[in-house]
Amino acid sequence: MLLNRRTLVTFCVFAAAAATSHAQSYPNRPIRVVVPFPAGGGTDIIAREVTQKVTSATGWVFVVENKPGAAGNMG
Repeated sequence: MLLNRRTLVTFCVFAAAAATSHAQSYPNRPIRVVVPFPAGGGTDIIAREVTQKVTSATGWVFVVENKPGAAGNMG
């Protein structure tokens, strides 16, 4: 009987916590995609195509940033 009461109390606590929390819309700011190569290259084109497909499927906003240099270590 004690185990059932503990289970019930635990369930009620989690249910109350879930009922009081409100989810924010995700994402609340644009998602940055860092491409570690110069703009106009193959990697940049693929990154932009992928983000365009994901944007059309989810409605999220993406910003593709190119950060070339240091053999790709900057990105």
